Amino acid sequence: MSRVVVTGGAGRLGRSLVAGLARRGYDVVSFDRAISDSPQFADAQQVVIDLTDADATARALGEARADAIIHLAGIAVPFSAAEDVILRTNAALAMSVLGGAARAGIGRVVAASSPTVLGYGAPGWLPDRFPLDERTAPKPHHAYALSKLLIEQTVAMLRRQGGDTRYAVFRPCYVIAPEEWSGAPTQQGHTVRERLDNPALSAPALFNYVDARDVAGFADALLQAMPEIPDGETFFVGADDALAREPLAELIPRFLPGSEELAAVLTGSSPAFSNAKAHRLLGWRPAHSWRTALSSHPHIQTRGAPT
Repeated sequence: MSRVVVTGGAGRLGRSLVAGLARRGYDVVSFDRAISDSPQFADAQQVVIDLTDADATARALGEARADAIIHLAGIAVPFSAAEDVILRTNAALAMSVLGGAARAGIGRVVAASSPTVLGYGAPGWLPDRFPLDERTAPKPHHAYALSKLLIEQTVAMLRRQGGDTRYAVFRPCYVIAPEEWSGAPTQQGHTVRERLDNPALSAPALFNYVDARDVAGFADALLQAMPEIPDGETFFVGADDALAREPLAELIPRFLPGSEELAAVLTGSSPAFSNAKAHRLLGWRPAHSWRTALSSHPHIQTRGAPT
C-alpha cells in the first residue's frame, strides 16, 4: 500500500482528496493545523502541525515514511488576507513542506498551484488563444497568484538540486465540493445555482470549475504515472465543460472586452481551460459535470442547460 501525506487535508479540497485516495487503497496521512471530525477522515491518520515551522515539518515528514506527498496547505482565496500575508504564508509553506519532503527522501512530490497564475482578471488581460492550457504564459496580478507561481518555481528549484525525488504540479480549477451540489455555499459564498443563474459571478474565473472528487481521481492517476512521465510536469485539472448555461463564445466577450475572435472557438459547452494534457499523459478524464450533479438534486433547477 502506498503511503501519501496530504497537507491541508482538513480543507475543502483536502477532505475530498483524503477520502478519495483512501477509497482507492492509499494509506493517507493528513497534515493540518487542527483535527477534523469529518467522517471523510475515518480511514486516514491525522497529524496536527504548524507547517510554517520548517524544522518540525521536516521531522514529521521523516517520521511519516511516506512514498508521496500532495501539498495543498495555504491561504486558498485571493484577497482573503493582506497581500503581504498571503505571499509570505504561501511561499513559506512551499519551502517548508516541499523542501522538507525532498530532505525526507519522499519519492513523489506533488504541489497544488492555481489557474490564477495566468493573470485573468487583470485590466486589459487577454490570452494569446483559447482554450487556455499549460503553454499559456503566467502573468500573475495579485499576491495569491504570485504565491502560486512561487510554488511552481520552488518545485523547479528543487528539481534542479538533483536527487531521486520526482515532482509534478497541478492547477485545479474552481473546486466544487460534493455537498455544494445540494446547495451548500461554494468558496465565494454563492451556491452553484446562483453562479449559473448570474454569469457575472463565474465570469471572473472564466467559468472554470472541477468537482473535488475528480481531483482525487486525477491525483491517483498522477501518482501512478509519475515514475514514467517526464519529471516536473504541470497540469490543469478541470471539468470537460464550463460552469455556464450559454456557450462561452457568447459569454466571455460580455465580460472580457476584445475577446470576440479569441473566444469564438469555445462553442457549445466547451470550457475555457483545457484538460487535454492530463488526458494525454495520464489517461485521466473528469467523471462529474454540473449538468448531471445538479440533476441528482431535484430541488435545484438546471433550466436551459445546453447539451
